[in-house]
Amino acid sequence: MQPFFQRLAAVVFMLALALLGCQQQDTPRQQAPASDDSRETVPPDEGTIVAMGNSLTAGLGVAEEQAYPAQLEALLRSNGYRFRVVNAGISGETSSGALSRTKWTLTLKPDIVILETGANDGLRGVSPDVIRQNISAIVQQFQQQNIVVILAGMRMVQNLGDTYTMAFANVYQTIAQTPGLIFMPFFLDGVGGNPDLNQADGIHPTAEGYRRIVARLYPYVKTAIEQMRHNRRMAP
Repeated sequence: MQPFFQRLAAVVFMLALALLGCQQQDTPRQQAPASDDSRETVPPDEGTIVAMGNSLTAGLGVAEEQAYPAQLEALLRSNGYRFRVVNAGISGETSSGALSRTKWTLTLKPDIVILETGANDGLRGVSPDVIRQNISAIVQQFQQQNIVVILAGMRMVQNLGDTYTMAFANVYQTIAQTPGLIFMPFFLDGVGGNPDLNQADGIHPTAEGYRRIVARLYPYVKTAIEQMRHNRRMAP
């Protein structure tokens, strides 16, 4: 009888191994991760905004994430606007310099351009007529490519004399009449001249200063986005 019990024990052992194997194969299938099809996909960006300007746009003296383009992108995304904001600011640039790199800016494929330029011209006493011609040409080149333009107005310090400061201010007021242009009257509104919101040089905003600029700029950007969407709907 012993061989019979040995064979029986062997059969039971094999059945136990087979059952264990089935359980080991079932476990991974029960814990398998969801298929890629069930994962939530992140929608692509809706467009690109290029912030073009001088050191006030570049964010001289503050960290990159504190400059206004980065703060603007964060604010837009927090409110559901999927836009990339490119910082295309160059410290020390005049309106002539901005005009000379307009074609390069077009390579960034912007849907919206925020144009902040002219302050360095004013500090150097450049003729307001030259400033107006440069900015007008920049706006025209962008609009010809169906790019929505937000022009940020600037003001000049009073110590240059009333005649010049008034002529300088009129540059932006005149260009503001351009059809389709979105005009922010003064880029540094509420920030310029406030020592608590500017760095030691009294010219360039602090991170908090830029936050306030972005808060005032934001409604103009929303208008530009709606204009961009309208243009897309009307495109053939």
